[in-house]
Amino acid sequence: MNKELVITKDGSHTLFVPELNEHYHSIFGAIQESKHVFIKEGLSYIDKKSISIFEVGLGTGLNAMLTLMETIHNNFRIDYYAIEKYPLDIKTIYQLNYPELLKLNEQEKELFYKIHKTAWDTKNEFNKNFSLTKIKNDITEFSISFSYDIVYFDAFAPDKQPEMWSRMVFQKIYNNLNPKGILTTYCAKGGVKRILMLLGYRVESIPGPRGKREIIRAHKS
Repeated sequence: MNKELVITKDGSHTLFVPELNEHYHSIFGAIQESKHVFIKEGLSYIDKKSISIFEVGLGTGLNAMLTLMETIHNNFRIDYYAIEKYPLDIKTIYQLNYPELLKLNEQEKELFYKIHKTAWDTKNEFNKNFSLTKIKNDITEFSISFSYDIVYFDAFAPDKQPEMWSRMVFQKIYNNLNPKGILTTYCAKGGVKRILMLLGYRVESIPGPRGKREIIRAHKS
């Protein structure tokens, strides 16, 4: 798919896919959306010193980088799994302005690029606090063999990729989510909430980032 570089309202880049008429992030701000949905309402919500995360949609690697930065500054351990069917090429990654806007030092910049350069389908240790396992696959076909405390659900919107938001996908994610684990997503559609509740999640509608009234955080009791 062709992709166009776009600047969102907080100054950070996203990518636009013309054939889907869809952006990778909110046009109101890519960084502010990721920080709010996945860090503030996801990672910071779980009170543990060792956490496992499963991201559905690695994309630009922004969520992974923000999570990695949290481990550097707050000294806790994260094992990060991310599934992506269509990885971005490294040329596109080098065009993104996240390192500048996040004020990353040279070592941290290299960690951001390492997210995309590191080998697929193997566990990669970045430092003593963070490992990354990238899975090049389709979540609708992939059999999950690991467990996790948090799910960052960051697929394209339900009207663009309805198969990603199916009961089958959320069921397999639920099966391997640890007790008291959570799923967080930018989406707040009623149909998604109903599927999650049918599967046994306790669903919260919580305030969203700029430009979005609410988002979903779902709990496994």
